[in-house]
Amino acid sequence: MIHYHGTPVGGKREDAAKFLAGRHALVPYPRKDDLGIVADVCKSFVFDNGAFTVWKKGGQVDVEGYTRWVEDWHRHPGFTWALIPDVIDGDEEANDDLVRQWPEELRGVPVWHLHESLERLQRLARCWRTVALGSSGQWAAPGTGAWWKRMAAAMDAICDDQGRPLCRLHGLRMLDPAIFQHLPFASADSTNAAVNGGSISRFGMYAPPTAGQRANVIADRIEAHNSSPIWQREAQVELAL
Repeated sequence: MIHYHGTPVGGKREDAAKFLAGRHALVPYPRKDDLGIVADVCKSFVFDNGAFTVWKKGGQVDVEGYTRWVEDWHRHPGFTWALIPDVIDGDEEANDDLVRQWPEELRGVPVWHLHESLERLQRLARCWRTVALGSSGQWAAPGTGAWWKRMAAAMDAICDDQGRPLCRLHGLRMLDPAIFQHLPFASADSTNAAVNGGSISRFGMYAPPTAGQRANVIADRIEAHNSSPIWQREAQVELAL
C-alpha cells in the first residue's frame, strides 16, 4: 500500500524537505505550504479538498478554487489523484451532485462517509477506480469498537467471497498500522508524523533531538507495515469487541 503523509510538516524548510524526500504526501487545499517541496522530492502526491478543516472549524469548501488548483497541477508527473469536494456531514444527494460536477480528466476520487448508506458505497465502488473512506457521524473516531463494526459492514458490502474489494480503497485519517493492517487498502493517509514530530514526550528520554528526526522515526515505523491483501471478516471480530 501507499502511505500518504499529510502536510504541512512545519518547522524549518530544510527539515520538511528531508522528511518528505522519497515519501508520498497528501497536500490539503487550505494549507499548501509544502507543495513546492512535495512536487520536487516526493515519489507521488495527492490533493485534499479541505473538507475536514471545514468540518472541524466551519466554513465551506471552495469548490471553484480547488478545481482550478487541481487543473494547474494534475499534469505534474507526481500527481496521482485529488479528492472530489465533499461535505463530511452532508447528505448523499448533495455529495452525489459534487461527484457528478467533477471534471473527469482531473483524476478525482469520491469520498464515501461512514454515516452514508452501504448502497451508495456499492454504487461508487462499481463506478470508480478508487474510493476514499471517511469517518463521520457516530463513527467519526477511527479505531473504536463501533467504528470497526461499521467498517466491517462496509467491507462486507464491497468485497467478494474471497475478500477482494470491487475497487481500490483509500483510508482517510487511517494511516495507523492498528487499522490498515486489517483492511485491504491501496493507500491511506494521516498527519501523525507531521503533527507529532514536535512531541518530545512521545519518545521519552531517548527522543531524537530535532522535530524533523522525530517525524522521520514516526513515518518509518508506520511504513514498516502493509495493509491486508484481502478482507478477512472472521479474523477481525475481536477488533469490534
